[in-house]
Amino acid sequence: MPKSAGFSSLPVRKVSKGNETETTDALAVEEPLEIRIGFQDGDVRRTRAVSITMRTPGDDFELASGFLFTEGIITSPDQIKDIKHCGPKDTEGETNTVRLDLIDDLEIDLKSLERHFYTTSSCGVCGKSSIEALYTGAKRLSSNSFLLDGRLINSLPKKLRENQEVFERTGGLHASALFVSTGDLVEIREDVGRHNALDKAIGARFLKGQTVLDEMVLVVSGRASFELVQKALMASIPIMLAVGPPSTLAVELAEEFGMTLVGFVRDGGYNVYTGAERVSGER
Repeated sequence: MPKSAGFSSLPVRKVSKGNETETTDALAVEEPLEIRIGFQDGDVRRTRAVSITMRTPGDDFELASGFLFTEGIITSPDQIKDIKHCGPKDTEGETNTVRLDLIDDLEIDLKSLERHFYTTSSCGVCGKSSIEALYTGAKRLSSNSFLLDGRLINSLPKKLRENQEVFERTGGLHASALFVSTGDLVEIREDVGRHNALDKAIGARFLKGQTVLDEMVLVVSGRASFELVQKALMASIPIMLAVGPPSTLAVELAEEFGMTLVGFVRDGGYNVYTGAERVSGER
């Protein structure tokens, strides 16, 4: 099974009620991805590693593009001249490095690139120099007329789970999904890292030319962390629903930037932490 399928079948000895059997188990693939950029620095063309993240292979271009967008390094797909895999290939002919060549007249803040990351699959914030750096580029959301019917809220995580193809096989992947206000699914991406799943989903819309997602609802399969809220704000997403709880810092950030943040969306209920004015109808 190719790694890009998101899972791999491995031999396992299964023990149940004292009985042992030799079988196989589908496990989520986790491998490093190095994201590199090529950019013009005066008269010199430079290449710089920006991030190394532990991710599930597949949708690497979306992940890399989404990462650069949500980190404020680029703002438009027009700023990318080329995206390609590079570096040494493994036994399956695949590579774990993506290079994005940026347009020549794009000004790159070299100092900001010094915030190199080693991002684990569980925490994308690890390794950043300061909390303040995460606010870069995010703007307070405008108070438009976008609303979500409260009666739809509990149906969205169910739709997310129904469309998690790799999770059904492994039980080991996070997911991020984008919906419109009618409850129709627009994008869904899975990954061992919750922040990677979100970068993939946002990156998919970004590469289609959609950099402002102010009429979409984000649903995440786990908890609502500070970094997920920050990434959603970079794409101007007004409503975020999480199956799990938010952190205090996530709530503070959502409140400060005017986002509607809803947590514990399960078992027929939910908690609205910020922006209750965007939740309409019966609840």
